[in-house]
Amino acid sequence: MTDSVKSSSTLTFSWVKHIGDLPQSDWDALALPLKTPFLEWEWLHQLEVSGSAIPQAGWLPQHLVAWRQERGSNQKRLVAAAPLYVKGHSQGEFVFDHQWAELAHRLGLRYYPKLLGMTPFTPVEGYRFLIAEGEDEAALTLQMLQVIDQFCDRQGLSGCHFLYVDPQWRPLAEAGGYFPWLHHSYIWTNQNYRTFDDYLQGFNANQRRNIKRERKAVAKSGLEMRVHQGTEISHHLLSQMYHFYGDTCDKFGWWGSKYLTRGFFESLYGAYRDRLVLVAAYPQGETHRPYGMSFCITKGDRLYGRYWGSLQEIDCLHFEACYYQPIEWAIDQGIQVFDPGAGGRHKKRRGFPATPNHSLHRLYDPRLSQILDHHIDDINSQEQIIIAAINADLPFRQIPQTAADK
Repeated sequence: MTDSVKSSSTLTFSWVKHIGDLPQSDWDALALPLKTPFLEWEWLHQLEVSGSAIPQAGWLPQHLVAWRQERGSNQKRLVAAAPLYVKGHSQGEFVFDHQWAELAHRLGLRYYPKLLGMTPFTPVEGYRFLIAEGEDEAALTLQMLQVIDQFCDRQGLSGCHFLYVDPQWRPLAEAGGYFPWLHHSYIWTNQNYRTFDDYLQGFNANQRRNIKRERKAVAKSGLEMRVHQGTEISHHLLSQMYHFYGDTCDKFGWWGSKYLTRGFFESLYGAYRDRLVLVAAYPQGETHRPYGMSFCITKGDRLYGRYWGSLQEIDCLHFEACYYQPIEWAIDQGIQVFDPGAGGRHKKRRGFPATPNHSLHRLYDPRLSQILDHHIDDINSQEQIIIAAINADLPFRQIPQTAADK
């Protein structure tokens, strides 16, 4: 842990280069109440110690933490934390700011390094500062943003960027001078479904037939689908998941960059296994070696699809493992929100509407900041048009209006 960089009457702010230098219990007292699982100590710690999010890969951890001195005691209590990384590139972020880097280059400015707030390689809404209950969240957020400004100035960083932010935290950061940039993800929500057939009823007749055909195609291939959760997940399955993940990344070249190591997958067998859901496809009679598998994370009433792969192309197996089986499991478990991961080519046809999310940006060079200020509203308006167009084309059943609706 570095020495303190700022203090007030009861608060001390410090920068931490390894989350492992902080007690897990202190960090998770702030992170566990959140809906997202991706800001918890174990997930972030394994990204670092597995060699996935490390300086050699362009991710230099620089976590900001705030300690409050307890009255009448020498003990300090962790009351706020912000997972942050100094980045030398924009890979693994899924918010594509390469055009900003190109603009900076044309202006003779350096865009990298920059400071980034997100869970590495995880394009999932929910990033925010972790702040203890009872603290003045708005005031502490502004204080932390000021500390970040000072850090970026000392380190010569071009800007600070928070990606996939928690919508409830977003206005607090905007109050600190950050510009919101609108994007979209594809999110399934549970419309009080009791069965998978209830979910099917929301589609038009043609798409219902397509989904049923796709599920039958997998069954006819001789594969049996099984969902493994928690203690049902073995070291062997996680090792195999790494191979599936790696093979899928290799198929997509640069766009499928293999960011995570084998060690990361295998490390999740320990303290994080209760969060895991694996959907595996086995040849009939086989119980040990799956033919394909998807990797999901769950917390509370949320499910997150992350990775998938198979030994060879099987008609519709991707849809079954990544969408239909997780949706069926989600309905059975009372899950309310399913984020299946990045990309939308297949998702929008299977009941995942385009759903807005935001990133927040602060650029320190006045020229870049002025350009962003001048154009961001138009950029966001165009994105809103794209979202509306996508959702107008979803294959949902048209419900006739009643006289009261007209």
